[in-house]
Amino acid sequence: MTAPIGAMVTASADESRTLCARLLAFNQANGGDAFDEIPVRLAWHDQHGALRGGVLADVCAGWLQVHVLWVDPELRGQGIGQRLLAEAETAARHHGARNVMLNTFDWQAETFYLRQGYTVYGRLPDCPPGHERVHLRKSLSGS
Repeated sequence: MTAPIGAMVTASADESRTLCARLLAFNQANGGDAFDEIPVRLAWHDQHGALRGGVLADVCAGWLQVHVLWVDPELRGQGIGQRLLAEAETAARHHGARNVMLNTFDWQAETFYLRQGYTVYGRLPDCPPGHERVHLRKSLSGS
């Protein structure tokens, strides 16, 4: 097999967006509108208007995929993360999602997610070295 002609370079931000759009178009051509990505973006502001938490997620292929859930350490334990996650799940149901997937590191929020009804379906050891990346899921049906 001969090597392809061309050059590999670091992708620019525009190229990264183009690559994602092309993959999405491929998936939509094969899986239909189930691959339409619907953003779920929620922010928590304190009484002064400062950003103190939020969740960034997408609904795609019948799943809510949570990318970021963060609450300012000073406010943790007050139910804010639980409220943000519950609202994201509600929005996902509205858009037809039946399940949620997310991941966390072993020093982050595994216990929090377990308390919210999530189950571990996989662990990636040594990611980063000496730790685990924990993959969790939750069914949205009946909850």
